[in-house]
Amino acid sequence: MKAIIIGAGIGGMSTALALGRCGYDADVYEAVKEIRPVGAAISVWPNGVKCLNYLGLRDSVKALGGNMAWMAYRDYISGNDMTRFSMAPLVSRVGESPYPVARAELQQLLIESYPAEKIHFGKRVCRIEQDAEGVSVWFDDQSHARGDFLIAADGTHSVVREYVRGFPTERRYAGYVNWNGLVSIDESIAPADQWTTYVGEGKRVSLMPVSDNRFYFFFDVPLPKGLKEDRSTVREDLKGYFRGWAPPVQRLIDAIDPQTTNRVEIHDIEPFMEFVKGRVALLGDAAHSTTPDIGQGGCAAMEDAVVLASVLASHSLSLEDSLLRYQQRRNERVKDLILKARKRCDVTHAKDPQVTEAWYQALTREDGVNVLAGMCETIEGGPLG
Repeated sequence: MKAIIIGAGIGGMSTALALGRCGYDADVYEAVKEIRPVGAAISVWPNGVKCLNYLGLRDSVKALGGNMAWMAYRDYISGNDMTRFSMAPLVSRVGESPYPVARAELQQLLIESYPAEKIHFGKRVCRIEQDAEGVSVWFDDQSHARGDFLIAADGTHSVVREYVRGFPTERRYAGYVNWNGLVSIDESIAPADQWTTYVGEGKRVSLMPVSDNRFYFFFDVPLPKGLKEDRSTVREDLKGYFRGWAPPVQRLIDAIDPQTTNRVEIHDIEPFMEFVKGRVALLGDAAHSTTPDIGQGGCAAMEDAVVLASVLASHSLSLEDSLLRYQQRRNERVKDLILKARKRCDVTHAKDPQVTEAWYQALTREDGVNVLAGMCETIEGGPLG
């Protein structure tokens, strides 16, 4: 069996590795000539870590991850803890640790774990055809590939999605802009072993530890879509949006490098069920693009890869039947993740200010039990428990 995988991101490379472990031959075709990950880092929660462990990357992922032993929410003006609690109960219950990692380093690990001669860059899809025997794909450099089936892991702007669904899919603006990047750990901003989030005014400033003594940071601000972006004024823009916030937030703004700080208007896609058309299947953001508010976008793509490979390896009625079973196993899971993230997004970013104010007040009474229970439920819904 020969697989064609479109996209060499986290979902595509996880799929290549998962299929390889099950005896499938897979070639990966990536549109860009050089991988440049969108976003500075990614929070790989235990359901995602278990998928990477399954792919044989246990020690490597652990080496890339930061030590996120604690979690805290802080008041935006005083900087004082609203709540702080250990992540140990979560780790004990689900059987694995979360690992925030630099996205470029995770992606490089996945690429280096697969044969280089089977990854092809500069291959942008322009046409797909399939028949009873397989799938053919043509690229804009006039080259062509043929396989038994095709997996499209080509991201939120997927060009294959319209082929599968039969019509374009609109992305939905979630209502906020996110700035993110990496800085050296500074304990005057936040503890080195803690996920620290400052909240207020429907905004958020968050820091997670990653390897090599670095924080992954992000700022969220509810804003209209389409505002002009000017990298040279990033620091001044953030100073304006976070005027009056606690001194650690101001120190973080002073510490960032505008040239390596990403600015992203956050979108998701309304959940849909059509992941498969014959021998072509969608995977990752191509199938279920979500906001990052519960940190499950990358993890869901890794889950897809594991489920796809296991279904193909364990079912033998037909290839088309196996792909439909993959679709059935993933539909409700990823719909749930999209809607959970959307709900969390709306509360965090003050879609209804009264609801958000009630959440702030609840955080001052939170001992971690409710927060961790929600996280555990999401994690345990993954294919590896």
